[in-house]
Amino acid sequence: MKEKLQLIKSEALSAIAADNADLEQIRIKYLGKKGELTAVLRGMGALSPEERPIVGQIANEVRAQIEEAIAERSALLKQLELEKKLAEEKIDVTMPAAEMKVGMLHPLTKVQRTIEEIFIGMGFSIAEGPEVELDYYNFQALNIPENHPARDTQDTFYITDNILLRSQTSPVQVRTMEKQKPPIRVISPGRVYRSDAVDATHSPLFHQVEGLVVDKGVTMGDLKGMLETFAKTLFGENTRLRFRPHHFPFTEPSAEVDVSCFVCGGEGCRVCKNEGWIEILGAGMVHPFVLSNCGIDPEEYSGFAFGMGVERIAMKYYGIDDMRHLYENDVRFLEQF
Repeated sequence: MKEKLQLIKSEALSAIAADNADLEQIRIKYLGKKGELTAVLRGMGALSPEERPIVGQIANEVRAQIEEAIAERSALLKQLELEKKLAEEKIDVTMPAAEMKVGMLHPLTKVQRTIEEIFIGMGFSIAEGPEVELDYYNFQALNIPENHPARDTQDTFYITDNILLRSQTSPVQVRTMEKQKPPIRVISPGRVYRSDAVDATHSPLFHQVEGLVVDKGVTMGDLKGMLETFAKTLFGENTRLRFRPHHFPFTEPSAEVDVSCFVCGGEGCRVCKNEGWIEILGAGMVHPFVLSNCGIDPEEYSGFAFGMGVERIAMKYYGIDDMRHLYENDVRFLEQF
């Protein structure tokens, strides 16, 4: 049996040293549950009591030598493999590095930030509110009670009878007036939702920037002056403003506001559809009901509000003719900006 153990050791060490040695198969062949060394150990019952410890010691030494040889050979093979990879995968540090693609701001983000910076420069602060809103803040507090015709013009996403996705950022104005006493001067940018079919000029998700000023002695003239400053800063010093009478439930009087076309200067072109004017926002004096509903005395304070769609301004600003381009994530389109 001693000779058998020495033969197993010799064969195992020779197999481990071979160039194409499969170390796992060698381990199984000699040291596994059905391996040759295990088979020898199972036959030790036939030995005399004097021979068993001697053979057992030799068997343990053989096992230890085989395991050590496998571990050393495995470490050597890993080192050789690493050296081969390092030799084959040398990096020429003198070569120019691969160009890294750098991301950029989306045109909607750029326009919205520009709008925010203009109003911040005029002393406005930014107010935010929830996109999932209560019917009270989205409609009732804005002088749009149940069954009001204005609700028909806004195809709202209702979650329950009382909870909805806000169809405008005006609820932020109500929440601001509830928490803050005049003077108030805030803008409320953010996403809004309406159940519109997707086409070149409509989307069920879009962005608005609305503004609110409340203080003593605020007039329509203040609104006009502020909007003129905004328009000239955004579109150029030669920009002119035009107010057209309109109706909004939450402002009185109300107006649609146009700017002279920043492409043709009012002469008429493709961008302004040969009208010379481009509609950019709605505005008006805050309705007394809205003020009193928020705990502000309309006899003491007055205010104005305005709202604009970021997509509409971005499309006009960049000459984009289809709103869907802004949402399709086509890098070829976005790289232009």
